[in-house]
Amino acid sequence: MKLIINTDGLSKGNPGTAAIGATIKDEQGKTLAKISQCIGVTTNNVAEYKALTTALQKAIKMGGKQIEILSDSELMVRQLNGRYKIKAAGLRPLYLEAGQLLSQFESVKIKHIPRELNTEADRLANEAVK
Repeated sequence: MKLIINTDGLSKGNPGTAAIGATIKDEQGKTLAKISQCIGVTTNNVAEYKALTTALQKAIKMGGKQIEILSDSELMVRQLNGRYKIKAAGLRPLYLEAGQLLSQFESVKIKHIPRELNTEADRLANEAVK
């Protein structure tokens, strides 16, 4: 089963009150799961990774084998694709956790998308901090 995952994390203040949002859809675009939760006080980049790892854990439980991840976090996508180094010590454990979760899928595609194409995950994250 192939799953399409959109993720977004935000922090009001950076660091500040943070939240995550994600959707998991099938190949036909049917929404199978939504994630929207406040995660406390942290940075925007940590929230981006938390959104990803939370969605990956859910996708594993759903039995996903192939995944496509769509995120508007250029930093996270480029780090996961090996184009950027992990310079912030606080991101390293989250990067390693994401890698461990990603290794459980048969195939993985991670793609950066413009923010305007990630509106549903963004809305879910924003709803969680209200």
